Amino acid sequence: MGEEHQYLFIDFEFTMPEKGSAFRGFFPEIIEAGIVSVIGNQVCEEFSSYVTPVRFPKLSERCKSFLHITQEQVDQGIDFLELVKKMIDMNRNRPCTIVTWGNMDMKVLRNNCTHAGVDFPFRGREVDLSMEYKRFFGDQNQTGLWKAVQEYGKEGTGKHHRALDDALTTYNIFRLVEKDKKYLQKPEPTTIGDRVDFSKLFNKFA
Repeated sequence: MGEEHQYLFIDFEFTMPEKGSAFRGFFPEIIEAGIVSVIGNQVCEEFSSYVTPVRFPKLSERCKSFLHITQEQVDQGIDFLELVKKMIDMNRNRPCTIVTWGNMDMKVLRNNCTHAGVDFPFRGREVDLSMEYKRFFGDQNQTGLWKAVQEYGKEGTGKHHRALDDALTTYNIFRLVEKDKKYLQKPEPTTIGDRVDFSKLFNKFA
């Protein structure tokens, strides 16, 4: 029997330029990573770290304000190549599904790998849970992560725009959606014997 399937729930926070200003050659770089490994419906590992950007090491005021991240935090983070190594370790060459909320996380990761001259660290199916959520509920627009969890009458885990908290919140929504999918699957048709208690009926006429 093969190894159990692993789900990796991933969230990254990225650098952003000042509003209305153009950084020559700017591209978003990962500055915080949150990863949750789930095997057999059990959380096996959680990883969280700040990451030091390479191309634009100085954070914009907008980025610091929006993400509540300080320059000191990213300066003391791991470098991008360490993050890639960690992701390769977590992939573990086992059957794997990568789950993110939106498609930006994997786009930015691929772009950062290209700029760093390293291979993309994941092998396996990639799922954009926000699109699954949109299709499942028939929404016209994509829903934000924390709005989605609130629509379930729940609250997000920890603080929004903290990578690990958002990765855990993505996992929680995934569980809720999967539960709803099972609930909506057509049950086996009931027989008349399931609907009527014949023992009581026979006793009545005995």
